[in-house]
Amino acid sequence: MIINHSSIVRVRYGETDQMGVVYHGNYAQYFEIGRTEWLRSLGITYKYMEKTGIILPVISLNCNFKKSAFYDDELTIHTILKKAPSVKIEFDYEIKNQHQELICTGSTTLAFIDSKSMRPIRCPEYILEKLKVS
Repeated sequence: MIINHSSIVRVRYGETDQMGVVYHGNYAQYFEIGRTEWLRSLGITYKYMEKTGIILPVISLNCNFKKSAFYDDELTIHTILKKAPSVKIEFDYEIKNQHQELICTGSTTLAFIDSKSMRPIRCPEYILEKLKVS
């Protein structure tokens, strides 16, 4: 199962260093934008998940920088679901600039956690159902 989604962001001045280059720590936020919009494309929000007692912390993050992104670049975040989620959900990312140049690749692993017990749980059925129809 591979489910893809693309999100577009424009690099803001505050995301860059004095050289106008995107600060490396911002890529984790770009990945979060990708995940959030991936979920939203399925009709699910983090807000809804939290209301139903599920939190989704990142337990692993990897980022490989290929080229610099700069102030005012338009970046496309390609978010790819690696496999059907279980207790964990894994994503790969590719970020490209407006010239289709690869800026970075990365991956994250998140765990489904019951917010009351703080224990791992299986992926909610409503997500699995959405993935079947996608």
